[in-house]
Amino acid sequence: MNEVIHAIQDDYPDDFAWCYGCGRLNKDGHHFRTGVEDGHTVTIYTPKPEHTALPGFVYGGLIASLIDCHGTGSAAIALHGKNGGVIGGGQEPPRFVTASLQVDFMKPTPHHVPLKAVGTVHEVHPKKFRVETEVFAEGKLCARGEVIAVVMPKTFLSE
Repeated sequence: MNEVIHAIQDDYPDDFAWCYGCGRLNKDGHHFRTGVEDGHTVTIYTPKPEHTALPGFVYGGLIASLIDCHGTGSAAIALHGKNGGVIGGGQEPPRFVTASLQVDFMKPTPHHVPLKAVGTVHEVHPKKFRVETEVFAEGKLCARGEVIAVVMPKTFLSE
């Protein structure tokens, strides 16, 4: 898979499509897209020149953002599927917020190549999911992370 064709973020309603990491309506954002491949969640993203830490290597904050948005998107895919929904099926998927983000950098991540985040989702509670993510560049593991994602409360925006 070289790109994610059907992404859960495409199904988020406009009011919730502004995240800097994965919001399709944020013109300045990353536009991360999370789909499914071989039973795992997948996000593919090629860093831009401004995502440089040192010449030739990706800034760690971008990788953390990738793991964060991949985790919440993965949780949305899991709960959406549990509720009978499919990506692109016309049903509005649940939205998640990050309760915890943990990132381990395994090795420097090369720039100018696509990064592939691969996730495994574990349901912890009906409204809480743990997503383990590995980030690869050119097939080599560069970072590993974990997101605890919780269903966004309906009152989130009114508080």
